[in-house]
Amino acid sequence: MNIYLALIILICLSASFAFINQKYLKLPFVIGLFLISTILSILVLSSKIWLKLPFTEIKLLIQNAHIDKIILDILLGFLLFAGAMHTDWNKIKTHIKSIAIFAFFGVLLSTIIIAGLFLVLSQMLNLQIDFIYCLLFGALISPTDPIAVIGILTKANVPKKTEIKIVGESLFNDGVGVVVFVALLDTLHTGSFSLSHFGILFLQEAIGGVIIGLILGYFLHLLLKSIDHYETEVLLTLAFVMGGYSMSNYIHISGALAMVVMGLMVGNFRQEIAMSDITQEYVHKFWELIDVILNAILFILIAFVLLVIDFKTSYIILGLFSVFIVLLSRVFIVYFPHLFFPKLLNLESKEAKIITWGGLRGGLSLALVLSLPESETKNILLIATYFCVLFSILVQGLTIEKLAKTK
Repeated sequence: MNIYLALIILICLSASFAFINQKYLKLPFVIGLFLISTILSILVLSSKIWLKLPFTEIKLLIQNAHIDKIILDILLGFLLFAGAMHTDWNKIKTHIKSIAIFAFFGVLLSTIIIAGLFLVLSQMLNLQIDFIYCLLFGALISPTDPIAVIGILTKANVPKKTEIKIVGESLFNDGVGVVVFVALLDTLHTGSFSLSHFGILFLQEAIGGVIIGLILGYFLHLLLKSIDHYETEVLLTLAFVMGGYSMSNYIHISGALAMVVMGLMVGNFRQEIAMSDITQEYVHKFWELIDVILNAILFILIAFVLLVIDFKTSYIILGLFSVFIVLLSRVFIVYFPHLFFPKLLNLESKEAKIITWGGLRGGLSLALVLSLPESETKNILLIATYFCVLFSILVQGLTIEKLAKTK
């Protein structure tokens, strides 16, 4: 299947599912699309029993589509920039302490907690999984997904102060999670772990991403300020996102963090000087549409991952318990510090509960697990990740509004 035909299928499915959701289900956009796509995937899976569909060919088609590369190399940069550009930095910086703790220390601590519990649980089920793979699972599932979070929270009527903290955390912690994952994956390939090598790689990816984002954002600001032609200015933002994200990843610097920083700069740094009111309107509307369209494609893609999983009973049990492991780790990094060190995070009790439950996982986690080298362990981690994402989007995503309304 060529790229254009694949794009036609994805856009047609996205439009069809979006219409069904808006007309009948009336669920939040990303939840509705993910739910319908998941149902379609289950129907295709069950077709082996009640209908003779070319399931093997469909599975091979999805495997050859390289969903991980589509998400990590293409969609992620656009979505992170769009999400960051529409985020108010003045509100983010008022909560920067708690956001920084969640995004940095939270990811590192969560990775270790999840890895340890996952190793114990796998041994109880007589599944031999090396600890490095447990750490990789911890790293890929620890970051809350900014795409899922922003897409759901904006419709969930969560208090603005709490929403800013969750969105701010999700925008930055995915970059930290990707950096930790890349460093651990490098360890897997080399066969030996070096703390100094890990530290250097982490600093290169994370700090380098922030610096590149600042440079690109400022240069883009200067270009936008020098002209007043909204068509050209929209095109400039598009070029900087595509070129900047690809360049960052090519030189082994976090393209995710670079796009977050650049997006924050475009949306907040002297915006009224850089762009006229008309240009601001067109730039923001353009990226809102990009965000909606790519979100639709993303959540259809991650639902179709279900078709490439080889299920076994022990793997399913481990996957189900992984949901509780991830939730428990979230309690450890958010709710416990709130109870024992209240001044550290400065959270209210209800706010801590919402942030704990609002740690949604999405396409980023699945893309990372799909990028692992082929092995039986990869399939185990894929099942565990899928169950966590499924629960996160359909259960947490649908109930967070009710939690926000409780007194």
